[in-house]
Amino acid sequence: MREIAISDVTMKQIGKASGLSLSFREKIEIAKLLDKLGVSVIELSEIVNPKVDSLLIKSISSAVSDSIIAVPVAIDGDNIKETWNALKEAKHPRLQLCAPVSAVQMEYLSHKKPDAMLVSIKNTITLCKEYCGEVEFIADDATRSDDAFLYEAIKTAVESGANTITICDTAGKMLADEFADFIASIYENVPSLKDVRLGVSCSNALAMADACAVTAIRSGAVEVMTTACDSGIVSLGNIANIISAKGDGFDAKTTVKMTQLNRILNQIIRMCESSRSETSPYDNSVRNSEGEFMISAYEDRAAVMKVVERLGYDLSEEDAANVYDEFKKIAAKKESVTSAELDAIVASTALQVPPTYKLETYVVNTGNNISAMAHLKISRRGEMMEGIAIGDGPIDAAFLAVAQVVGARYELDEFQIRAVTEGHEAMGETIVKLRANGKIYSGRGISTDIVGSGILAYINALNKIVYEEETV
Repeated sequence: MREIAISDVTMKQIGKASGLSLSFREKIEIAKLLDKLGVSVIELSEIVNPKVDSLLIKSISSAVSDSIIAVPVAIDGDNIKETWNALKEAKHPRLQLCAPVSAVQMEYLSHKKPDAMLVSIKNTITLCKEYCGEVEFIADDATRSDDAFLYEAIKTAVESGANTITICDTAGKMLADEFADFIASIYENVPSLKDVRLGVSCSNALAMADACAVTAIRSGAVEVMTTACDSGIVSLGNIANIISAKGDGFDAKTTVKMTQLNRILNQIIRMCESSRSETSPYDNSVRNSEGEFMISAYEDRAAVMKVVERLGYDLSEEDAANVYDEFKKIAAKKESVTSAELDAIVASTALQVPPTYKLETYVVNTGNNISAMAHLKISRRGEMMEGIAIGDGPIDAAFLAVAQVVGARYELDEFQIRAVTEGHEAMGETIVKLRANGKIYSGRGISTDIVGSGILAYINALNKIVYEEETV
């Protein structure tokens, strides 16, 4: 029975389809959920911001164990090396070249004539193949292309080393039987296509995407681009259910774990569709549920630094040495160190900088029938500044007030609270992890007031960001 690869493009499509954006952490969480579900390919966006996007690709590559991680390159091949450097640690990497093959899109999107497009396809795929064994050519807007040119473009891609060819019905104007005939005609006119994998991507403009995908599978396609959220192409849930129920009739199966399908899709949909405040630093989605893990007291520096990287940090050589020294001091007193304790070590040891911002006073009002409001006075190198904000809770309001003073808002990657002493006057420790330009900065605060410790931790992390931005 043929195994049909389900390729998910949720992280490519969600911003285009609904205007929502996913946080760095949410993208990693979605990738892990898709991998757990058994999706064959997870597609990421092309690198635009080298620092942030490269770190995201590296983070997802290390978090995913079974799925192929696919990342597109520029049509002229300028960023192939940069993309590969970000992707090469993935267990199953794939480079993609997406090129328009219809006359209108070639002219207006790529500013290329047909002959020049063929040269670009050949050169870029050949160069991709030098770096990665798995290369995909995506023929965008294929159903509106000139047939002779489409056949030549596919032939060129296959001869240049592409392992997978994906045909896109970008306009979505074909009925199911028309798309089946279209796929059959491509097989007939490009004999070399039988030596590679054929994939399809179908727009849902006529609400026919799922039906078109099924007929394409019956005509020989073995990979389908899908999305976990409703964003105008084939539905991951629908196509998985169709193949599960009727696949025996057309010799098809998938690796999707059907018993977990609805639960995982619902988690992803909540992340993609959850409404969020335009001002709040929080994301309103599913958080990492793996829980705390332990590090043996006998681990060497390399092993501890791998855990530090897993927590999201990118430390300098000096900071790594300081963190490991502090780890050894704590490990000498116990058999293991928890990930939360290692987080606290990084927060209190790495990138210790002179404070740019200092908390002077704060007042937070909250209750069960009023909105939380925070009034903060913060000094910046001796200059007093004030921030007043309303939030969804005391911490939210306080962080918004800090952002108001600073004039910049950073993604809140994680917020941890724990007691460090016992009793009525117990001290609370807060670890705040902020993400700026894809990099995590952690801050630590201690106070008998948990809101106060949160503000101190936030400002501690903020000072590290400001210090690096001003010294670059």
